[in-house]
Amino acid sequence: MASAAAPTAAVPTLAPPLEQIRHLAVELRLLLPGVRVGEARETTKEFNPETFWRRLNAAAVNVSREATTLTEVFSRVPLPSPQETQRFCEQVRAAITAVIAVYYSLPKDQGITLRKLVRNATLDIIDGMAQLVDVLFITPAQSPENSDLISYNSVWTACQQVPRIPRDNKAAALSMLTKSVDFVKDAHEEMEQAVEECDPYCGLLNDTEDNPDNHGDEEDDGLGCPNNRDLYWSEEDQELIIPCLALVRASKACLKKIRISVAENGKKDQVAQLDDIVDISDEISPSVDDLALSIYPPMCHLTVRINSAKLVSVLKKALEITKASHVTPQPEDSWIPLLINAVDHCMNRIKELTQNELEL
Repeated sequence: MASAAAPTAAVPTLAPPLEQIRHLAVELRLLLPGVRVGEARETTKEFNPETFWRRLNAAAVNVSREATTLTEVFSRVPLPSPQETQRFCEQVRAAITAVIAVYYSLPKDQGITLRKLVRNATLDIIDGMAQLVDVLFITPAQSPENSDLISYNSVWTACQQVPRIPRDNKAAALSMLTKSVDFVKDAHEEMEQAVEECDPYCGLLNDTEDNPDNHGDEEDDGLGCPNNRDLYWSEEDQELIIPCLALVRASKACLKKIRISVAENGKKDQVAQLDDIVDISDEISPSVDDLALSIYPPMCHLTVRINSAKLVSVLKKALEITKASHVTPQPEDSWIPLLINAVDHCMNRIKELTQNELEL
């Protein structure tokens, strides 16, 4: 009697190439929340900045290389086999894991601001790779849409930004403060332009010349603008805008002076104080935006007063933190009291003009 044949070990069946790609995109996006809240890895080794940046640059180059390889093999037909696809996906996973590992090796004592910049760069790389994989899965190979989408994919841009990351916490702080200055400068210019043109909505809602139902019988206010509180500023609104603009100018001046102080007097080893300055300064631009949005008609004077008070509170806190830090060697002779007085003057004027709102 013939002996029974030995059972054959089951060979795991690999998913089709596009299905593997779809799973890879999902896996990459699942990494994002962990990186956003992940802490630095504890280690007894002394941190070596040169080694860290060399490893991070090499990891970014490797991700870029894997992105290019994946694009080439999935942008033509026939698609790679399931076995080949598995290998390509594993290489992408390994490259992304290496970038995350390098980020986690950056200790907190190198500065929270610096860690945020490296973290954001890491997140951009992961998200960019996930976007690329999505494109390769969704868009048919060799289609015009495929090449257009891939050519503008952000993974390569994210990898190219890594060598441009500031190398220490002082440089990182200056980078963040510069962005804050630019944001507030843009907000101030937009407000000024709207006021100069006496057109808060840049003329988009002013159709007096094109609307046949408009017979030109509207009354104009003192500055020649149609008297419609839903679309334009009243005389009271225009009077209130003046100290609001002055407060935004003061905000821009505060940020500029803080940035100059950090550039001239900031010390690389004073990471905690630099982080504190950046943290509070980061709140100025959103507060300016809130105030800027509240001056658009129909204007609520009470809202303008509240948003102005919030901005003033942030500005004073930023100035006090800067004054108490090492970047202000002689606080008693500094520019800080002058800016605090300017901010108080603006707020007092806003309170005067909005007092009636509190009495209603």
